[in-house]
Amino acid sequence: MAAQFDLVIRGGTVVDGTGAEPRRADVAIQGGLIAEVGEIAGKGREEIDATGLLVTPGFIDLHTHYDGQAIWSNRLDPSSSHGVTTVVLGNCGVGFAPCRPADRELLVTTMEGVEDIPGIVMAAGLTWEWETFPQFLDALEARPHDIDIAIFAPHSPIRVYAMGERGANREAATDADLARMYDLVKEAVEAGAVGVATTRTLIDRRADGELVPSFNASERELVTLAKAVRDGGGGLVQMLTELGMTEDPPTHDFELMRAIATQSGQPVTFTHNTGPAPEQVDFYNTLYGFVRGYNQSGEGPKLHPQYPPRATGLLASFDLTSNPWVDCPSYKALAHLPLPERVKELRKPETKQRILDETPAEALIPLNALTRKFELMFELAEPPCYEPQPEQSVTRRAAAQGIRADELAYDLLLQDGGETSLLVAIGNYLEGYDHVLTLFDDPDAVIGLGDGGAHCGLISDSSYPTFVLTHWSRDRQGTRVPLAKAIRAMTATPAEVIGFHDRGVIAPGKKADLNVIDLAALTLHRPRILNDLPGGGRRLDQQATGFAYTLVSGEVIVRTDQPTGALPGRLVRGSGHRQSARKPEAQPSLA
Repeated sequence: MAAQFDLVIRGGTVVDGTGAEPRRADVAIQGGLIAEVGEIAGKGREEIDATGLLVTPGFIDLHTHYDGQAIWSNRLDPSSSHGVTTVVLGNCGVGFAPCRPADRELLVTTMEGVEDIPGIVMAAGLTWEWETFPQFLDALEARPHDIDIAIFAPHSPIRVYAMGERGANREAATDADLARMYDLVKEAVEAGAVGVATTRTLIDRRADGELVPSFNASERELVTLAKAVRDGGGGLVQMLTELGMTEDPPTHDFELMRAIATQSGQPVTFTHNTGPAPEQVDFYNTLYGFVRGYNQSGEGPKLHPQYPPRATGLLASFDLTSNPWVDCPSYKALAHLPLPERVKELRKPETKQRILDETPAEALIPLNALTRKFELMFELAEPPCYEPQPEQSVTRRAAAQGIRADELAYDLLLQDGGETSLLVAIGNYLEGYDHVLTLFDDPDAVIGLGDGGAHCGLISDSSYPTFVLTHWSRDRQGTRVPLAKAIRAMTATPAEVIGFHDRGVIAPGKKADLNVIDLAALTLHRPRILNDLPGGGRRLDQQATGFAYTLVSGEVIVRTDQPTGALPGRLVRGSGHRQSARKPEAQPSLA
């Protein structure tokens, strides 16, 4: 009998992304699309036996920073190692386009500070054959990737391109400046940007310590950008709010987002990532209450809280970007040494005492200072525990041993030749994650914040899809998240929020982005350090075992946890590009 399909996945437990209960079914694929779901008699040229395995849609991460990695690498790893088949770049308003040659150093310095991507890596890896945002899209599209990519138009580069040095210095925009930014964003959306992104938080700084260009942009400026998205064809506004770090009350963030949504007619997604301090918890509870009331009122387009399913965790290490003493004079004097020599010096009792007794200088990058939060610091075992008990913190362990918390942290970090990392749960950890359950249940909240491609030596959170499956749905002590709900949170929900209607569920006619997963064996491993970036740069990587297959457009990109080398991933251009292409007066695409 001749093959009727390119591929058939047989006998798996299908969790289709809609929230429906898992069911046994076959999935047939033809021409990169799902052709049939059910009991399929027809044969495939290739067949996968999924008996005892889960079959899910490919996961979608709306918050990544692969803007550079998508230029210098075909693989968007670690995300693609955790079942992610679509990622969105350009978040937090940082990126590499539009950019005049004279401003390249500024954008690199901004990305180095905000996203912890070493400048040497960007110097070696960025090819800069673009100036405008449409040209950057063409550069991305010209490079094949393992998974699909989409991108926001980033506010900070747009502001600098429109205003020059005044934009970089955060001066107020004139009417002419606003008109220029409007044109740039509209052009970007018509070319394929899926919206616009910005940041307003004090924690985001350039490598020189300066605030990013978008930091204190006015409401009028932000509304102008959002209106440009609307007039370019529509999309999403992504925003990193002030996070309760300023004196402004939660109503300030809420009213700003409401103004953006109601005046532009575009939905807004914002970071929901509470810290442990009572005032931070109160800030987000109040903000979220306003958001929930607004969404239920139907006053305007939705505001979508974007939440991580586990702690936003810094990794402190003597072999990474930061540790509790990185800004101490005596440690700085050793920082240039190769790790083995540095560790040899750090083991000396007199060196240890001198460093522990010093007061760190003020951190240029605020995240560095947060690695001194010993009450939120935990040891990562193999496999790592991301919802530790409070008594496992370095502070409480040290108290039980009758020593200082910083002394215990120092000793722990000297393990394994200085390669040990400690997790600092700076956000979303409130002695556990029970508060996250309400976000899984909120129809307007969207999971995200993998931050893949960024924080090369500081954060490793893009592995969250594996964590959701293993911890939230399988292993958690306490309330768990039903499997169907967990899968929907990583597939159909982000697809709906970003407007990707061709993916996110397993149904005929949808894109054949799929995972076949051995849930019983699925394991998340400890982060590791790889030295595979351009210029010999390092990055944090985190792998999983249990992904039997990952498919993008019907092609297998991962088999038994290993990349196959297939590169079917493509640039996903937003609705503005599709509408522009249908206009009679539109110019032909350069792609």
